Amino acid sequence: MFLITTRNFPPDVGGMQFLMLGVAKALVRHGPVKVYADDFKNSDNFDKSLGFSVERIKGIKFLAKYRKATQIQNFISSKNDLRAIISDHWKSIEKLPINFCNKNKILCFIHGKEINHNIGTHIHTRMIKSLDKSFKIIANSNFTKNLAIEKNISPNKIHVINPGIEFKNDIENKDLEMAKKNLKDFFPVIITISRLEPRKSIDKVLLSIKNLKSNYDKLKYIIIGDGEEYKNLNEIVHNLKLNDSVEFIRNTSQSYKNALLKSSNIFVMPSVQDGRSVEGFGIVFLEAAKFGVPSIGGIQGGASDIIQNGKSGLLCDGSQQSEIYKALLRMLKNKDYVEMGKHAENFSKDFSWENQIKKLIKLI
Repeated sequence: MFLITTRNFPPDVGGMQFLMLGVAKALVRHGPVKVYADDFKNSDNFDKSLGFSVERIKGIKFLAKYRKATQIQNFISSKNDLRAIISDHWKSIEKLPINFCNKNKILCFIHGKEINHNIGTHIHTRMIKSLDKSFKIIANSNFTKNLAIEKNISPNKIHVINPGIEFKNDIENKDLEMAKKNLKDFFPVIITISRLEPRKSIDKVLLSIKNLKSNYDKLKYIIIGDGEEYKNLNEIVHNLKLNDSVEFIRNTSQSYKNALLKSSNIFVMPSVQDGRSVEGFGIVFLEAAKFGVPSIGGIQGGASDIIQNGKSGLLCDGSQQSEIYKALLRMLKNKDYVEMGKHAENFSKDFSWENQIKKLIKLI
């Protein structure tokens, strides 16, 4: 059996949450799965829909992590068929005793921001001590692996396994019809799905959209997400007089979100590093590729593991508005986005969860 200990799990929303759900769903095809996860609103209803057992740890987070560690030890003590413990974060194994960890194979994921601490600081020391308990460390991209080595994490333990995606049909017909109807009068349709924060460079994308309008007066730019930059981005749209061309969608169903993505011509998210915060991978690039939509991503971070520059999409310096504009223009010229979209869709097939989980199991 496999045990997963995680701070991040649906119904809470986020990239790490859906990563760990994907891991659990893929592992269950290879043996029983038990998940220990933090409690969130509507967790009970969500857990009933899953094909594996989820134990929710309630209460104050500081105390809950001790209770979770104790419950995991008690559960494992009665099992003799444990194959591995999978952890979403170094903090999820921090309170497990070293002697317990030495007796069990622990595979811990690393993502980017959570390991990007200055060497010698208290939190860096905690991180190293916790990750030393692991049997293997799973980096979500080559960028994250290199960052980990820079931060003195043992290179011999690190293996790169990119997150996977599911290829099931997860768009309802009514949502696809609605998306096509709403977008039928626009070209090109450019889309960003992201938390709205400075490092996503959406402000510079908006400036590029303004420049593109002179050649593409029917252009539509859809921004799906919410966050600290929402007000600022709205002001930019107003100041640039782009209200008719830019649509913000702060919250919608996963089905309609996918329908809009599938109906778009280009996905754009040219992220940059902002302090410790960095795009370790960017699962949404894979989601776009799955639907045959090419991406424009940033040269910083892990996007290069997913975007084949010049073939399935383009990488650019997201700190330079002119570079984003050039990338958009290049994709639209001679409809290069069509061929790039085909390559992106084919390349995405290598990232099925079944393929990725087999790589993880081979490490055990």
